[in-house]
Amino acid sequence: MRPDINHGKRHSPGETREPSILALMALAWILADDRRADRLLALTGLDADALRAGVGDPAILGEVLGFLADHEPDLVACAESIDSTPEALIAAKGALIA
Repeated sequence: MRPDINHGKRHSPGETREPSILALMALAWILADDRRADRLLALTGLDADALRAGVGDPAILGEVLGFLADHEPDLVACAESIDSTPEALIAAKGALIA
């Protein structure tokens, strides 16, 4: 079993997690790679301070998931890494920006 951000806890594909939790897990995955983190900041217009201040803001978290939704390879890789699905991440984005 590979180590992951869930600290060994496995979730069934149908299990639902709070949209904000999924977004925060996705953000941690994005920030774990400097090039991906730089791309997030460049494409969203956020800076590090705005990102730090906005971790509790549904709009900012929705932008993080939107960043992933716009690049399918990252969306799929992130979903796999955080033991989720691309569909769950897209649904979380919709819930956060609704």
